[in-house]
Amino acid sequence: MRDILPDEAEVRDATAGTILSVYRRYGFRRVETPALENIQLLTRGEGGENEKLVFKVLKRGDKLDLAQAASEADLVDLGLRFDLTVPLARYYAHNHARLPKPLKAVQIGPVWRAERPQRGRYRQFTQCDIDVLGVRSEFAEIELILATTEALGELGLPDLTVRINDRRLLVAIARWCGFAPDRHDSVFIALDKLDKVDRAAVVDELERVGHPADAISRMMSLFAEFQPDLGLAWMRERLKTEMDAAAFEALARIIGVVEGQAAGRFRIAFDPTLVRGMSYYTGPIFEIGSSRFPSSIAGGGRYDEMIGKILGQDVPATGFSIGFERVVSILLERPDGRGRRDKRIALLFAEKTDDLRMVLRAAGRLRAEGLSVSLELRGKKRGPQLATLSAHGFEGFAEFDGTEQPAVRWLGDAGR
Repeated sequence: MRDILPDEAEVRDATAGTILSVYRRYGFRRVETPALENIQLLTRGEGGENEKLVFKVLKRGDKLDLAQAASEADLVDLGLRFDLTVPLARYYAHNHARLPKPLKAVQIGPVWRAERPQRGRYRQFTQCDIDVLGVRSEFAEIELILATTEALGELGLPDLTVRINDRRLLVAIARWCGFAPDRHDSVFIALDKLDKVDRAAVVDELERVGHPADAISRMMSLFAEFQPDLGLAWMRERLKTEMDAAAFEALARIIGVVEGQAAGRFRIAFDPTLVRGMSYYTGPIFEIGSSRFPSSIAGGGRYDEMIGKILGQDVPATGFSIGFERVVSILLERPDGRGRRDKRIALLFAEKTDDLRMVLRAAGRLRAEGLSVSLELRGKKRGPQLATLSAHGFEGFAEFDGTEQPAVRWLGDAGR
């Protein structure tokens, strides 16, 4: 967990504003869920490895009986959410009678995971999700991909590629290779690390948990043979004995329609090694990356069974999550103003001699011109004050001169 300083906070606000603006154009509406959820909801086996990272909250008052506690379950009843998808399923199940059908939801908020602290991995971080609940057609995935690539494009992120696969196709691959049906999850957990570690490490993990060597070898050979230009048709022919026609047809439709809308803004490609870590995925899964950056920028997929386990009736659902912290870190590294949208200036005035009402009018006039204006007392030494303003992210300044429209000077031209 960390503190956010003002420069970064401004970039975060501007980034969230851009993303929300695009998603609203696509018809998505803001919803919010609590930071705390019932511990049973968070540990039902659908969060994958993240369930091991839940911050658990002790019962309170009379409910907390340390003397009589026989297990952790007697002490804990709540936990901090580790993502926004599991709480959204509970939200929909509890409020579905009052919600539109389908529900197109957007969420931006903090989540918590008890990670080992290291660069780029925080125990508290922000997620940014869009979800479509109540639509079984692949049209929902198509809209998610188009909206998210547009949002990332408006943030200026270049050279985007959408990688896409389907959990049903992964099951078909696992069957074709000869992995035991009741052990597919552990296969997928190891395979999910293939873009982070080398193939030998994945093989070692699969062997270590007891998967048969011939199944491991067959899977690795399949992935070694596959090349991106072979595409979906090659994999469909290769797996014909275990083929899931619905999965192939869904992927073909998504890829075909999205390619027709991409217009050179991004690419979409089938990737049979894409897994996504959460075990709640049931259909198409996808990630967005860029050759300019080492890790994915956004990811998501279909999770048709999650809400039904709470509500008692099936509700199709699919979602996409932007890696908000990753995007912000990219924008902060830019030399072009760090993604700030409004230019920040300081209006310098003398508290004892200047008419405060006129100063406020001048500030209002400058703000009406689209500037972000901070009132600052004029320092005794102009040069050091301007240097301090520049160091704290101000791009210009104006000195109150008794009029409602003092001249703005940019710090790069200030003649310090």
